[in-house]
Amino acid sequence: MIQFEKFTLANGLRVIVHQDTSTPMAIMNILYDVGARDEDPSRTGFAHLFEHLMFGGSVNIASYDEPLQMAGGENNAYTTNDVTNYYIQIPADNLETAFWLESDRMLSLAFSEKSLDVQRKVVSEEFKEHYLNKPYGDVWHKMRELAYKKHPYRWQTIGRDLSHIENANLEDVKNFFFKHYRPVNAIMVVAGNVTVEKVKALSEKWFGDIPAGEKYKRNLPQEPEQTEARKLEVKARVPLDAFYKCWHIYPRLDRRYYIVDLLSDILGGGGSSRLHQALVKEKKLFSNIECYHYGSTDAGLLCIDGKLVKGVTAAEAEKAVEEVLDTMRNAVVTEAELQKVKNKTESMMAFEDMSLMNRASSLAYYELLGDASWFNFELEKYASVTTEDILQESRNIFRQANSNTMYYLSDN
Repeated sequence: MIQFEKFTLANGLRVIVHQDTSTPMAIMNILYDVGARDEDPSRTGFAHLFEHLMFGGSVNIASYDEPLQMAGGENNAYTTNDVTNYYIQIPADNLETAFWLESDRMLSLAFSEKSLDVQRKVVSEEFKEHYLNKPYGDVWHKMRELAYKKHPYRWQTIGRDLSHIENANLEDVKNFFFKHYRPVNAIMVVAGNVTVEKVKALSEKWFGDIPAGEKYKRNLPQEPEQTEARKLEVKARVPLDAFYKCWHIYPRLDRRYYIVDLLSDILGGGGSSRLHQALVKEKKLFSNIECYHYGSTDAGLLCIDGKLVKGVTAAEAEKAVEEVLDTMRNAVVTEAELQKVKNKTESMMAFEDMSLMNRASSLAYYELLGDASWFNFELEKYASVTTEDILQESRNIFRQANSNTMYYLSDN
């Protein structure tokens, strides 16, 4: 069980303190309740652009990295379709430096045409390098557009179109910041060699006076149930033909999410998984194949993808994948096979929990989902999954009417 204490400042900033005296370090993790799904469809990529802008100097501090490095700290951030997360690791003795830096950029960024221009160029180059010019780089742009027709998971965090970032202006950027990056939309976790008293005092001192902002009310268009199979064939300059197939699954807080998580491991979790055994080792149709999902907050996708062995057609590959899925739909998995993936999940979670950084970000995320204490009950949810659950969900999910298939073919 991970122990922690919670309190909320008058401006709505939620603070979680997790004490671990076995380390001389402290972690500050600030999770903002904003991701790519919260963007205007005509102005996408903003949440990711902000991940870059947040390091470009704030209203009172010209350089973010320099004072942090002087205090022996390091930092990073990530943006997903659901959240934006910033984190600092620093010697516990220098914790106040983290409070000073993070509170100032929550108060206000140093908005300038120069800073925006620099970061806009950085993000545009990232878009070109990873999504336009890289082999298979546009796969998920195309797959998301195929699978989602209404929900803003239609686009990736990098954005839907390069022009959205290239045309981002200072007014748009300021509006996005003051709508989302406010105390009332943030959760701060301070973990490590810290006390609740000290964190309370520092939180009041550095964050207490920041205006609360308005609580962001999420009202996203819901994805209608898919009722017919969708297919797309792409030709591109890639070394090997590839096969991608996705099915709609459940939101993060649905019990069936845990069933699907274990199901994906049975199918594609490593060398002993069903897809790898049948299609890579035995039939030698794929050079590699995986089954996974994105763990998204709203209803996400379960995906199977792999690169084909030269000479194998995409239709042959798809037929072989369907044969493996047939066995999942028609026969109950053994208790031993289910227990194996449960054990793997448990050991992976235990390994992740050894990291103070992971504990801090997990506490923040579960608090965002509803309550940080849910972090302590994850294993029970996996343990409750039965072989009958796996059979039922295999039938529910792996229906052709729920499927999105892409043949990504080499035109070399």
